[in-house]
This record gives sequence, C-alpha cells and structure tokens, in this order.
Amino acid sequence: MSCSVGFVILNHQPTPLLRRLLERLRVMFDGPPIVCHHDFSKCGLPEGVRLPGVSFVSPSVQTGWGLFSIVEASLLGIEALFRREDAPDWFVLLSAADYPLVPARVVRETFASAGVDAFVSAREVNQASRRTDRLNYRRYLTYRLPRPGLPQAEGEARFLSLSHPWLTRWLTPFSGDFRCYFGSQWFSANRHAAERLLRFHRERPALAAHYLRQERFRSICPDESYLQTILLNDRGLRIGADNLRYMDWEPGSPHPRVLTAAHLPAMLASGAHFGRKFDTGSGAVLDLLDRHLDARGHSAG
Repeated sequence: MSCSVGFVILNHQPTPLLRRLLERLRVMFDGPPIVCHHDFSKCGLPEGVRLPGVSFVSPSVQTGWGLFSIVEASLLGIEALFRREDAPDWFVLLSAADYPLVPARVVRETFASAGVDAFVSAREVNQASRRTDRLNYRRYLTYRLPRPGLPQAEGEARFLSLSHPWLTRWLTPFSGDFRCYFGSQWFSANRHAAERLLRFHRERPALAAHYLRQERFRSICPDESYLQTILLNDRGLRIGADNLRYMDWEPGSPHPRVLTAAHLPAMLASGAHFGRKFDTGSGAVLDLLDRHLDARGHSAG
C-alpha cells in the first residue's frame, strides 16, 4: 500500500536553498506536485526555481514573523495544492530551510500505514498554563484591550491584558469543548485533513478573528497555534503526535539551531522525515545527506 505525496513550501528570501530543496524533492518523489508561497513583497524568486511541477501562489500575501499572514500563506498553499489535477493523497508543509532525511519510500509507507490523518506536534494551552507556560497563556488565552490615553506606547504598555479565566472564558473562542493548542508550525496531513482544515477556516471565522485581534497589539505567533488548534479539536480526524521533523532547540531561543555535520548521526537516528533548519552555509551537511539518500536508493522510492 502506498500513497502520493505533495509539498507546500513557504519562502521569503532569495536563497539558493529553495532550488536545492525543489530539485531533491522532484528526483526523490518522481516529480510530485509542489506549491510554493513565495513572498514577492520581500524579493524576487531565487534563480532557477521555476521547475516542472512547481507552481507558485499568486497573488502572494506579505508575510511577517509572528503574524497571522504566515497562516494565510500556508492555507493559500494548501488550497492551491488540492485544486491541482494532480492533487496528492498527503502533503508536507516545509520551508526552504528544510531538507529530507529519509527516502521517499519511507515517507510514503509511513503515511499509508500510520492510521492517522495528520502528524502534528502540539500541546494544550489551558488554565494550568498560567503557571507552567506563561508565555503561551499570554499569547493565546488572554484578551487584549487598548490602554486608554497611551496610543503611542510601545510593547505591552500599549494594551491591557485580561487573563482571569472568569473573564476570558466569555471573551475568547476557547472552552472545554474547544481547546487551544500550540506547537510546531510544520506538519504533514492527508487530503481529508486538508479539506476539513480549509472548511473550518472558511466557515468559522471567529477563531481567526481572535488571533488577529490579539495581534493588533503585539505579535503572538499564530502560525504556532491556529492550524494546530483546528486540527486537534476536530473529532473527525486522527492525529499523530510526532510531526516527523528533526530540530535542535537551544533553551530559551525562538529559533532552532542551524544543523551541521555534527548533527548528522542524531538526524539519521531520529526517524524524522525532514531536518530543520539549514542555511546557505550548510552545503557540507546537505552533501552528506544527498549521499546518504542516494545510497539508500531514493530513486526507487
């Protein structure tokens, strides 16, 4: 039993990594459907990325770190992928800073046999998080109001944040029946999950309105919560708790470490499908990954 796999890729830089990733995916997965949301407001397309089977979201949205626009870019990419005549059974959400760690055969077999609709790494934000995870509690479960008389104030001084559960239970979209989640932006899902995700976003705008309202006062990283919350609250979906990505996080840092050759043993032992993140100085470790994939017969995948 196997399945077809497609890709949605987010990019906003003139990086040569995008072309390398696209070429590797096209060879490994035998010309899969790929949709790229490139933020044309930031820069033109990197050289050589208009390849067969690769389409680009048009018009693109202007994205910003920690803003809902990243969610919108992801949804536009997913929607465009499943409008294609060659729409796949599964899709993987990536950025140009990602790279495969296992052959296509492993990816397909995992998706076909896992018995789930999506692989999402996320955990709940709830009232207990007021003590254990104050950052994400403030981001998603508070309700923000303009601070009177200080229209030019910066940062948290610009708003009042209502955080007591007696208030927030009526002012936010979350409840015991619809819980808030946060986690990795990067996930994989099948066509069924994609359809339900897009339908929720289209038909139930109150959740997006909450994130956008919070964002008016300060960036809150909705890309780490909005899609995850929809998927994990959907009782018609089966969710695998591992998003099948390898990342090396430095405690307290908002970004994972750039992966190097020193990470190679851990990456390959992890069972993850993709590693994150790489940059323009990662040529040596990407060459090693290419040799590893070639040795494992990726073209037969």
